[in-house]
Amino acid sequence: MSSYPWQTKLIAPRVADVVASLTLDVLEAGHMQHRRVRHILMVARTVPNMLYGLEPGALVIVPGDREDILRACALAERNGSDLAGVLLTGGLQPDEGVHRLCATAFDSGLALLSTPWNTYTTANRVARMDVGLPRNDKARIEHTMEFVASHVDADRLLDNIHVSPEMHLSPAAFRYRLVQQARVAGKTIVLPEGDEPRTLEAACTCHEKGIAKCVLLAKESRVRHLAEARKLTLPADLEIIDPDSIRDRYISPMVALRRHKGLTSQMAEAQLEDNVVLGTMMLAADEVDGLVSGAVHTTANTVRPALQLIKTAPGARLVSSVFFMCLPDQVVVYGDCAINPDPDAEALADIAIQSADSASLFGIEPRVAMLSYSTGDSGKGADVEKVREATRLVREQRPDILVDGPLQYDAAANRDVAKTKAPHSKVAGRATVFVFPDLNTGNTTYKAVQRSAGVISIGPMLQGLKKPVNDLSRGALVDDIVYTIAITALQATQKASG
Repeated sequence: MSSYPWQTKLIAPRVADVVASLTLDVLEAGHMQHRRVRHILMVARTVPNMLYGLEPGALVIVPGDREDILRACALAERNGSDLAGVLLTGGLQPDEGVHRLCATAFDSGLALLSTPWNTYTTANRVARMDVGLPRNDKARIEHTMEFVASHVDADRLLDNIHVSPEMHLSPAAFRYRLVQQARVAGKTIVLPEGDEPRTLEAACTCHEKGIAKCVLLAKESRVRHLAEARKLTLPADLEIIDPDSIRDRYISPMVALRRHKGLTSQMAEAQLEDNVVLGTMMLAADEVDGLVSGAVHTTANTVRPALQLIKTAPGARLVSSVFFMCLPDQVVVYGDCAINPDPDAEALADIAIQSADSASLFGIEPRVAMLSYSTGDSGKGADVEKVREATRLVREQRPDILVDGPLQYDAAANRDVAKTKAPHSKVAGRATVFVFPDLNTGNTTYKAVQRSAGVISIGPMLQGLKKPVNDLSRGALVDDIVYTIAITALQATQKASG
């Protein structure tokens, strides 16, 4: 086994954990369920002499009548510092007018807490609180598992254990494998939202870990200002491109791609004002290997330029999507949960084939369940027949793929149910790829599993494009963006070899 280096992130509690442990009053919740306390700043100085400590993850403990410090923290938050929170002591609360003045900082995530204890007692109790791993802190549990996995001598471990012939890829192993493969790929990914704080931090992380080379489309002054506010060190090889300096060079190539749709130079120039369109043109011109966007843009904003300028890959009838669902003991694939509203049998077969190939690319053995409200021959109707025909088409077009359908979800996922409903199926009870019959079913199911079961989902990852473009949730965390960049880099390797 390897040694385990110290990492503060492993013991960083959420602000909500501090609130629960010390029974603090919450004046403004902010993002206390997600932000973590990485260090404590007990303030008694004037504003100029305490600014050094306003770093991401700082819990600022200050007497409740120091409204100057509260205002400074609110400004730091608005400048991208992502403080953990401000804890007011002595039972004192800010003036109502000052509270309103700081409202935008609270809306962007700054938590405001209060306690009747004095400042010294408060800081002492926070410093001495139990930082053990709570059962409901799934993000820290996952990070701890990944951290441990990354320092385990896997070869030595496997030499000393019996490995089952059918292995499940755990969430920690999936993400570790993903990062390792992305490092080998060595791809360049353009990030049109280059001055978005989470995106900038993710880009720095990708360079630090060697996951990918990132290109930020943003004003350099804005990026450097954000980096300073978030106490980030910009990697020397992180490329920052001012969009205004390069837009003109893509007007003619874009017109050439869309002339058949009536695109003129003036129209192209106007569309290229959108950085997502600009980044997509860079991808179309082979200047980068992939694109990731969506932290502040809608899915349509990200996908539409790709459909218009990148287009579908040879042999693909459509563009679809998958989510990698990180269940407690394995990672499975859900498709299509983001793009196609009501695919016919041919389109559904294409989605299944794309999803199986995506599973294989990321180390998941594809066993494809074509889902329906009926299992086998037990049900009739147009919806069931569509799934049955799609299953037949998959078998015909790709006999190498293990597929079965129609299957109900419980029969596909649960071995005991499978023994009753589909005893002769080679997929039922052990499916790893779940193909939903329509977008309504798929999107509803993935969100229900994600939220109700507390499952981490990675995606949507787009399939069927000539070159990889991937969308982010607008609520994406930094780690979500990092893994999406890694996925995009690995897809680019498949496109290059294919």
